[in-house]
Amino acid sequence: MALYEVAVLYHPSLEVDLSKAEDRVVKIFTDHDGKVTNTDNWGKRKLAYPIKKNEHAIYVFYTVEMPGTSVAAVESTLNITDEVVRFLITKPDLKAIAKAEAAKAVKAEQAAKRGDIDQSEEDKEEED
Repeated sequence: MALYEVAVLYHPSLEVDLSKAEDRVVKIFTDHDGKVTNTDNWGKRKLAYPIKKNEHAIYVFYTVEMPGTSVAAVESTLNITDEVVRFLITKPDLKAIAKAEAAKAVKAEQAAKRGDIDQSEEDKEEED
């Protein structure tokens, strides 16, 4: 089973009752031997350009574990799903993500050290 990130843009009229559309998309994944491990709903956002005469869409990102052979079947099913305006299936680069998180932790640690030094310097300036 491979890990995939799936970005789905839902029709903006579904903002009130998005749960049925989300359930339908999750069912598409599970019908093709997939398992949704994470869901991230960004809400309604303005699109960079109109898609199917829509200026806005509801952005939902899924992390899915499914076999590579099922990706084409999921794509063809999402293409004919009325609720979905646009979608993108990508395979994340886990090594790059781990490297970025490690660099972020080091940068945060360095910033914390500099923050302590900067605080003491600011205190001295305030006293003068």
